[in-house]
Amino acid sequence: MDTTQAPGAQPADPTETDARTEQALHDGWVRWRHEFHRFPETGFAEQRTAARVSGLLQALGWTVAEGIGGTGVVASLTVGTSPRTLGLRADMDALAMQEQAPGRAWASAHDGCMHACGHDGHMAMLLGAAELLARRRDFDGTVRLIFQPAEEHGRGAAAMLADGLLARFPIDEIYGAHNIPGLPTGHIATRVGGLMASEDNFRITVEGRGGHAARPQQTVDALLIGAEIVLALQTVVARSVDPRAAAVVSCTRFHTDGIRNAIAGRAVIEGDTRSDDPVVQALLERRIREIAAGIGAAHGARCTVDYTHDFAPTVNDRDCTAWAVRAAQAVAGAAAVEADTPPMMISEDFGRFLQVVPGAFVFIGNGDGGGPGSVPLHNPGYDFNDAIVPLGARWFAELARLRLPAGRLAGG
Repeated sequence: MDTTQAPGAQPADPTETDARTEQALHDGWVRWRHEFHRFPETGFAEQRTAARVSGLLQALGWTVAEGIGGTGVVASLTVGTSPRTLGLRADMDALAMQEQAPGRAWASAHDGCMHACGHDGHMAMLLGAAELLARRRDFDGTVRLIFQPAEEHGRGAAAMLADGLLARFPIDEIYGAHNIPGLPTGHIATRVGGLMASEDNFRITVEGRGGHAARPQQTVDALLIGAEIVLALQTVVARSVDPRAAAVVSCTRFHTDGIRNAIAGRAVIEGDTRSDDPVVQALLERRIREIAAGIGAAHGARCTVDYTHDFAPTVNDRDCTAWAVRAAQAVAGAAAVEADTPPMMISEDFGRFLQVVPGAFVFIGNGDGGGPGSVPLHNPGYDFNDAIVPLGARWFAELARLRLPAGRLAGG
């Protein structure tokens, strides 16, 4: 693994930063981003990625711990004497998707795996902040950089916490960011309270009785029963949830053991639900179980439901959100910052951290209107917009300056 000195590693004179152009810094961070994009790895398999992140951070002068929660990396830098500690987090994993980007020089070299959500860019932003902080040292306290594995399936944050993240590396607050196609390039948006929804996943198994397609009277058709369940689940939000509450129920996969001339005896329906209220979350689970059991019984089939709570809602702390907004205004300008953006029903594993540590999360615009960065997340043609790498790096670094101020009170 190449862990040679990173471009612009910590100089003897921290003022050297002033002698380098922003474009030179940007170019180095973008090269890291392209490298991460070219060699993507899925959740808990981020071996190469974690090793590269660790090597770059060590070259920049950070103290690094590896293997936290599997493949997670935590880097720490202390300046001054303040006991306060700030956490800044980026995710590392890619998606099991085939990239469709003919002509893209940094396209994935791994078939069936790509950075379709921009975690390559998130890592580059946080590494850029690591370089700025190591050079400027304009804070008083400890900054911890948390590079989290397995965000896409909502398991990485819990794994790091279970591995003693907060006991081994205490933090007072935590902040994170995610690029968002559809938001103008360089704009930053957030809000106090619920920003993103929980995500729960379900798997409904219908056990009927298969048989010859010419003799349906001898069967209990699992496909037919499953189809009825899929349709009935569309009434959960419409007829069981208060119209003022946010909720989504989506059936996303449906497969059976039937063939062209054989009626299915077994069907499996998979999907997810989203909400931002624990009461609604419990309601959705209860109604799915009731509908599946009732329809199955009506047809003489047995239905079982496996239901998992994968993502916690992302709920921003009021005070931390104010600091996130202040940092955003400092680096992007007040006109490009939305402090009360509408919540989204997407989910983020960062919400698990916010259950145990106060903090805030922001969206950074990846691009809109068909320009660079406007291709949707989780699309095989998606790419992170390199133009926002320096913005994210400066936002993370500004948070450290504001929340761990040298010579000032942190609450001032």
